[in-house]
Amino acid sequence: MSALSSDRPVQLVEGTPAADPAPLGLAGFALTTFLLSGHNASFINDAIWIGPALFYGGLAQFCAGMWEFRNRNVFGATAFSTYGGFWMGLGIVVVLADVSKTFAASLTAANITNALAWFLFSFAVFNTYMLIASMRVNVGVFMVFLTLEITEILLVIGFFRLSHNPNATWVLHAGGWAGVITAGVAWYVSAAGVWNGVAGRVVLPVGRPLVSQTRVAATA
Repeated sequence: MSALSSDRPVQLVEGTPAADPAPLGLAGFALTTFLLSGHNASFINDAIWIGPALFYGGLAQFCAGMWEFRNRNVFGATAFSTYGGFWMGLGIVVVLADVSKTFAASLTAANITNALAWFLFSFAVFNTYMLIASMRVNVGVFMVFLTLEITEILLVIGFFRLSHNPNATWVLHAGGWAGVITAGVAWYVSAAGVWNGVAGRVVLPVGRPLVSQTRVAATA
């Protein structure tokens, strides 16, 4: 008899779902977005965003995505895991540019702005279909993805412009200020998740889905 077989009946036990990781993921995203956006908007003139990008917006948000998989939330898992990877990827590029002469040599002023533009464009593509999907979540989450979409488009244009004209910074600054707004919206939705959860009632409303869920008729 196989070691994997048994005459005893098998009882399947449904595990307890994990606590809602969305407030953590949104908070990590919001704080790191605020710091980098402040840098792009030129009122935070240092690289303080790199540490949070690796560990808070990056690792913590990525973990939130993994816990959303545990909760069978495909949208949250995909969003948090992807943007956790986004922040870790962006942060490690800056770290490598600082510690590796070979890596830094490949990132001349024109190359790095052009590369950042394509990097952000790739995530803007991802963000577009997540924006459409967010219409089925709630207004708060939809606004996070809408403001992020605007931010990413402005930054793509801004970095492409900088590749050809190092003095053309106004679009980049506009993208920075749009990012500050994105961070504010994400902080609000994160706070709503925490406050509404501990209060057991709606303290901060996030709105209903913009597109109602439709039932798919079962086919024989």
